[in-house]
Amino acid sequence: MTLVYALTIAAYVGCGLYMMLSRHAVRMILGLTLLTNGAIFLIFFSGRIGATTPPVIPQGADALAADAANSLPQALVLTAIVIGFALTAFAIALALKAYRSLGTLDVREMQDAERLGAPDLPLSTPVKNHG
Repeated sequence: MTLVYALTIAAYVGCGLYMMLSRHAVRMILGLTLLTNGAIFLIFFSGRIGATTPPVIPQGADALAADAANSLPQALVLTAIVIGFALTAFAIALALKAYRSLGTLDVREMQDAERLGAPDLPLSTPVKNHG
């Protein structure tokens, strides 16, 4: 079963990287989401999936049982889900603003920053207008 988990994670990460290499903003956002889900699955499956004992120290014991569930990956997964959702929502809002401002989602056509010139020019240097 571990091989199935590893192949699933590899498929998520591979598809996410492939989609992030696209020149379309929506595909890049979906690729980022797939890559985030691959990382979440990796963290989640690194914990003991088949653990049957809850992560509670019994009365009179000093440590958890050997087959106890690991609560750290679960906490990390919950945090990663929240951060991934916020990142996806921000990226969608940014893509929507770019589409409304520029009229395209193709990143090759988004060149407004290049038209302003190099960012290291002094303020007294006039900026050439290429448009």
